[in-house]
Amino acid sequence: MKYKLLVLDVDGTLLNDAKEISKRTLASLLKAQQMGVRIALASGRPTYGLMPLAKTLELGHYGGFIVSYNGCQIINAQNGEILFERRINPEMLPYLEKKARKNGFAIFTYHDDTILTDSPDNEHIRAEAELNNLKVIKEEEFSTAVDFAPCKCMLVSDDEEALARLEEHWKKRLDGTLDVFRSEPYFLEVVPCGIDKANTLGALLSHLDITREEVIAIGDGVCDVNMLQIAGLGIAMGHSQDSVKVCADYVTASNEEDGVAQAVEKMILAEVHAAEIPLDLLNARAHHALMGNLGIQYTYASEDRIEATMPVDHRTRQPFGILHGGATLALAETVAGLGSMITCQPDEIVVGMQVSGNHISSAHEGDTVRAVATIVHKGRSSHVWNVDVFTSTNKLVSSIRVVNSVLKKR
Repeated sequence: MKYKLLVLDVDGTLLNDAKEISKRTLASLLKAQQMGVRIALASGRPTYGLMPLAKTLELGHYGGFIVSYNGCQIINAQNGEILFERRINPEMLPYLEKKARKNGFAIFTYHDDTILTDSPDNEHIRAEAELNNLKVIKEEEFSTAVDFAPCKCMLVSDDEEALARLEEHWKKRLDGTLDVFRSEPYFLEVVPCGIDKANTLGALLSHLDITREEVIAIGDGVCDVNMLQIAGLGIAMGHSQDSVKVCADYVTASNEEDGVAQAVEKMILAEVHAAEIPLDLLNARAHHALMGNLGIQYTYASEDRIEATMPVDHRTRQPFGILHGGATLALAETVAGLGSMITCQPDEIVVGMQVSGNHISSAHEGDTVRAVATIVHKGRSSHVWNVDVFTSTNKLVSSIRVVNSVLKKR
């Protein structure tokens, strides 16, 4: 595969305006991962707020990552391990709080599943808490209550001019100590010095031992520009500002028009060739699914032929020690499913429609059966596969017909 890592901004990019992952986008991203491309979510959101999205995308099953707090943390989605982290020196908090109070700004920070703030009724803070499913805890003496090193602090005000003035002052006053930037008209973010999505992405590339040329990054905001520029292929969303678009290599559709899905289909899925499918990765990452539970392993893949093996053991045998017919049908659907996934167009998905089999002879516990799927009909709306299952001595066990329905992503 030309690209090994796909980095996605979240709000305004991965999510539509309803803060949801569309069905088409989800299908495209799952298929990209099945083809061996890892995904990293890169967002200003806290880690806790990104976990549900990571779960929906099954990042933990496919070796994905969470880059949270605008780059303050890298989390391995598979086991929750912190691979990279930068935090604010707690000694700076009294100064930040003093400036916030002097200007009449609210202040808050994140801690696990909570927001700590001196202004719990602020509408923007309440919205931030709801967006990330966080509890709000009031702390009138903010800097005293925060007895840990936070990843970032946020100042909040509807007075945009006042926030902008403080931003300019702090860019000079805190240079080399902390970085500040406006993420929203009403938010002024304070993060550790040198932290942004691009710098943290560099740390992730070093950890994975992959090059910039093997990375695609997609984003929509000014905060994403450096990330788009460091990637081998930087893609801006269609609704991005012109200043973001000119820094990208390619402009896709908006988040309301499945821009991420369109980019993934064009730049990743359309380039997939059967000979390049990483079967070892597919096998390794299927341990959580039916394949893993039954011990199924892909062994060969082309556009018109798929092969896989399955052991006859305690997972797949009947009580009398012979291969279970249901497990055989599952094996057949598994190979035919991969075959149709390879064959269909990038903007299409495949679902099983019918399976029927003739069980001709038996396979006994201790043996390993081999399924050979060949396509017999490749239509616009359906694929028909013939799947023959053999014992290790090439005795035909079952002959199965699998019909898959081909649907356009929506």
